[in-house]
Parts: sequence; structure tokens; C-alpha cells
Amino acid sequence: METSISSHPERGPWGNPRWRGNASGYFYKDLFEALGPKTFVDPMVGSGTSVEVAREMGIEAVGLDLHSGFNILRDSILEIVGRPADLVFSHPPYHDMIVYSGEVWGDEPHPDDLSRAGSVEEFADKLHQAVLNQRTATKPGGHYGVLIGDLRRQGRYYSFQAELIARLPTDELAAVLVKVQHNVSSNARNYRLRYPRIMHEYALLWRKQDRSTYQVIGAMAFPQKRRLEGTWRALVRQAMVEHGGEAALADLYRTLEEGAPERVRNNPHWKAKVRQVLQRHGDFRPLARGVWALAA
Repeated sequence: METSISSHPERGPWGNPRWRGNASGYFYKDLFEALGPKTFVDPMVGSGTSVEVAREMGIEAVGLDLHSGFNILRDSILEIVGRPADLVFSHPPYHDMIVYSGEVWGDEPHPDDLSRAGSVEEFADKLHQAVLNQRTATKPGGHYGVLIGDLRRQGRYYSFQAELIARLPTDELAAVLVKVQHNVSSNARNYRLRYPRIMHEYALLWRKQDRSTYQVIGAMAFPQKRRLEGTWRALVRQAMVEHGGEAALADLYRTLEEGAPERVRNNPHWKAKVRQVLQRHGDFRPLARGVWALAA
């Protein structure tokens, strides 16, 4: 995989061609050649494409899946496999774009099937948990990741790759690859679309550092806190811009109450937060008592 773009129109001889949502085996071949793992685990193996490619290349490979009894939301990958792997990579459902349990496999819906999640938010939470499970099963210095696509539904665009990047440690993110989609069923349909049809997926790769997943989850609180602080800074700055670059505190309060009611409602100390932002950041300077301006 010499570039960040992967495009393989043919799926190859691996796996079951009738299994919906299959990725090309050539994609996995490129991935394995680039990373050179000696051990590989796919905890959402589907019809087995990834594992077949790995074993053909002499890589020790384990395939797990909900349809064969492994539940990534309840079972430890590391405990099942017995030792951490060089690469733990999965191709999860893209929410309910393709529904698996009770449709592609099995007679009944499974409550922990990611494609049966009741909402996009529930799906994102479960996907996050699944990838953390993968991380735990990865050797320090090894790689974990997913092949994931985005979803457009009822006029909204949901970027699952952006959601995962935001939820996982930024200092472990190693690569974002764009994989071109070929031979998907929607290609045969005619749509009247305002925006381009989604014809790509993302392969996201993280390289695990030598720290526990619990430490990672705890550390994620600090970037989230910085993002929250940045949001308040942007809100105050925008309110200041709307007042021509300078405003009294009372005017800023009123503008924020009208323009960001949810943010105000969710923070009972929001006025103190506004004053803190004004005092701490070089974006703002005091003009007189209770009056602030954007710094030059």
C-alpha cells in the first residue's frame, strides 16, 4: 500500500462473494504487505475474506464474529485469542446500511448486532467500545483499526470515521486511507442527489503505545476538556464579532442566551465561564469596567 488511496475493482477469490458488504481481498493483501504482521485478528470476520488472505500469506490469523458466537461488546478478544496480536483490524457494519442478524445470517435479530443499533448515537457508542476491545488485544507497537464508511440518511451526513478519530487517542493515529468502493448495489440505481454519492470508505489505523486502555480512556478527558474550552472561546468571539468587535458583558450574555440556548442551559455557571474566557485568552482585552473588545 504505497499511497493513501486504495482501489481494487475485483474482490478476488477469497471469502464468500454472496456475503453482503464484502471488502476486496486485494485491499487486505495491500494492508498486510504494508504492515507486515506475523499475527492478525479480525473480530468481525464476516465471510472470512481477511483471514483467508492472511493465511495464504503465511500470517497466523484468527477470525471471530457474532454469527459464530463471539460478541465484541461482551467478550474479550485478548482472552479468546490468548495473546496480543500485531494487527487487530475489523470491517464493522455502517450502522444499518446493511442489516446482518436475521437478514444476512441467522433467523432472529441479535441485540448486540451493531447493524441493529437503535440510533446513530447508539451505533457510535458501540463501535467505540468495539475498537477499544481491539486495542486491548493489540501488542504495544502493533496496529489496530477499522474499515468504515460514512452514511447519509434523511438529509443528514454521518461521518463515522470522524467520530472514531475524535473518540480515540490522537497520539496513536497512524494513517487514514481512502478506499474506493466498487460494485456496490447502489451503483445500479438512479438517484436525484444534491450532493455526490458516497463512493469511498476509510481505513483507519492506530499504532498502540505501551499503556493500558484504561489509561487511554482517562487521558481522553483532557483533549475533550480542551475542545469544550475552545467551543466557549469560539462562542464568545462570535458574539463579540456580531457586536462590531466590542461589547458590554450584559450584551454578550444576551447574545449568547439567544444564539446558544442549549449551551447556556446545560451550564448553570455559564456567565462565569464567559468571564473566564474573556480574562484568560489573548483574543480579548478590557476597555472599561464590564466592556470588552477583540484584541488587535
